[in-house]
Amino acid sequence: MTVGVDDFKKAMQLWASGVTVVTTHSDKFGLQGMTVTAFSSVSINPPQILVCINESADTGAGIQESQRFAVNVLNSTQQDVSNQFAGGSSQKQRFENASWTFSASGTPMLDSSIMSLECTVIEKIHAGTHWIILGEVQETICRAGDPLLYFQGAYQQLMAQS
Repeated sequence: MTVGVDDFKKAMQLWASGVTVVTTHSDKFGLQGMTVTAFSSVSINPPQILVCINESADTGAGIQESQRFAVNVLNSTQQDVSNQFAGGSSQKQRFENASWTFSASGTPMLDSSIMSLECTVIEKIHAGTHWIILGEVQETICRAGDPLLYFQGAYQQLMAQS
């Protein structure tokens, strides 16, 4: 017998994770992006990552069409960006107050994130209510700053040790 949804959610809130915004652009759907905490590296050689996206999220359709996406790891001052991309607003509104630029291959990348990884889709796996999207990293951008974290249902920041 599997654990109940509420118990699983309670347990997963004890997993501290970085906050990312996954972005894409396609001819059919235009600019799309969403806040995602399920992100991980998969392989160093070749460089591959994964993101997990709810099957009902419209950003997944854009990734499917373009076969490209970026993972933008937010810095500790970007709670508003996380909230903006978390839903409740149109895709157009999500990008209006965020500083972003297109990569050379046409993927939107957030300008103030501490890291952006532009990827091409190599595989998409359906698991429960989500798609696991494996991407091969084509470009990296790294910036100084501390990451925005999510723990116990709230944003957190790293505490510097003295």
